[in-house]
Amino acid sequence: MSILEVEGLSQSFADKRLYQNASFQLNKEDHMGVIGQNGAGKSTLIKIVTGQQLPDEGNVRWQKGITIGYLDQYVQTAHGLTIFEFLKSAFAKLYRISELQAKCYEEYAQAPADQLLEKAGRYQELLEAGDFYELETKIDQVMTGLGIDALGKEREVSSCSGGQRSKIILAKLLLEQPNVLLLDEPTNYLDTQHIEWLIGYLNSFPGSFMVVSHDFNFLERVTNTIIDVSLGKITKYTGSFQAAIKQKQQRLESQQKAYEKQQRQIEKDEAYIRKNKAGSRSTLAKSRQKRLDKLTLVDPPENTRTAHFNFPYLELLSAETLTVKNLSVGYQRPLLKPVSFTLSHGEKMVLKGFNGVGKSTLIKSILGLIPVFGGKASFVAAAKVGYFSQDLIWPNSQQTPLKIVHDQYPKLEPKIIRQHLARVGLSAGNIMQPIKLLSGGEQTKVKLCLLALTPANFLIMDEPTNHLDDQTKAALKQALKAFAGNVLLVTHEADFYQGWIDQVLNVENIRLGGNKR
Repeated sequence: MSILEVEGLSQSFADKRLYQNASFQLNKEDHMGVIGQNGAGKSTLIKIVTGQQLPDEGNVRWQKGITIGYLDQYVQTAHGLTIFEFLKSAFAKLYRISELQAKCYEEYAQAPADQLLEKAGRYQELLEAGDFYELETKIDQVMTGLGIDALGKEREVSSCSGGQRSKIILAKLLLEQPNVLLLDEPTNYLDTQHIEWLIGYLNSFPGSFMVVSHDFNFLERVTNTIIDVSLGKITKYTGSFQAAIKQKQQRLESQQKAYEKQQRQIEKDEAYIRKNKAGSRSTLAKSRQKRLDKLTLVDPPENTRTAHFNFPYLELLSAETLTVKNLSVGYQRPLLKPVSFTLSHGEKMVLKGFNGVGKSTLIKSILGLIPVFGGKASFVAAAKVGYFSQDLIWPNSQQTPLKIVHDQYPKLEPKIIRQHLARVGLSAGNIMQPIKLLSGGEQTKVKLCLLALTPANFLIMDEPTNHLDDQTKAALKQALKAFAGNVLLVTHEADFYQGWIDQVLNVENIRLGGNKR
């Protein structure tokens, strides 16, 4: 039975067509993965089916009475609430019933009346049916499963990082238990342990869901159907992610053969028409021309836009480039034991550990962006540092990528800026779109383009692979591997750094105030 029907969907931005007359269904039993390159229209599709954005054409129909839970890539939360208060808001209705019951007892104490006790009894039945007295246990279980417990229940949501807020929003969404889950890149800010927990949760989820992800291993383990968003089409495949990829490859091979066969016939007919349009066989030539005019063209297989990165190296003649000695980092209090390490010329190091342990805090402390409690971090005098921060925050979200790059590099001609943006995989249309309309992956490409425009000898990269598709990750990995200077990398993806990193610092091992994980 169809829970969601999408018919005749068309959507374009500037000169870029996302979908053209696309249709698909989400059935009751579907655990659906949504795949496609950065900018293909995956997040836009989620916005369309949730009603946040109207399509150019097409219909979106949900089954009546269905409750929908939606996790956006760019979550905004209420300020002034603690994490625990925010998660309790998932059960606001039950807590309101509890308050009404308490009010009945208060009124009864002042003026006893049987109807007050009867009303309190009805409230009690509703509370028991909703497992009200187990809610705090449920909240604790989800907090532990997603690693939010490490932040503490009393921490204010507004003081958390973007990645931490994403986990908190995800926790609330799971606690609400809607009929349908719509998840946009849910693993971006989760480490391996918490991804495993989410996999278990989704596999036991009784409803249906759509999940956008570039984590192919995650999709393989949680989905039973895939929709592929690519070059104006939405194609649905049944089975696991691997099965979908095989089906897609077979479809592309068949399409390539049909395209080549048709092109050969077109060339043959056109040659015949050129040769005979004025001769004795002109009638036959006109007949072939009419046939060509009515021909439904077979599209060539997709020609995906590939990203290329090159981080220019600024020569540095020094043995040691970074010295960190007894550095104590944190905000209201230290998060980690004093940290000490050195990096020699050209060495590459990764900081690993679960989200929220303090990796980004350590990076910002080394860069001098936040004050430290003690110790020192010093770069060699000739060090030129390039820094990639994980947050997709722009001073003016209405500006286009072209304008953003031009503001930082005003001496560059627009033509050169366009070439640089195209090189990292952005289309001509997206270059002229407001940055807020671009996908997370496309915004990340703009940031990487900015980073690559200034020569450096020391790159600090804080979760650069978030939002990137597999092909773009591979290109970025190759560029960082080839970079002649130092790289200090924060990532939760072991596959990204294995084989080219010289040092690994497990930040979990130096964490204060908790057991190692």
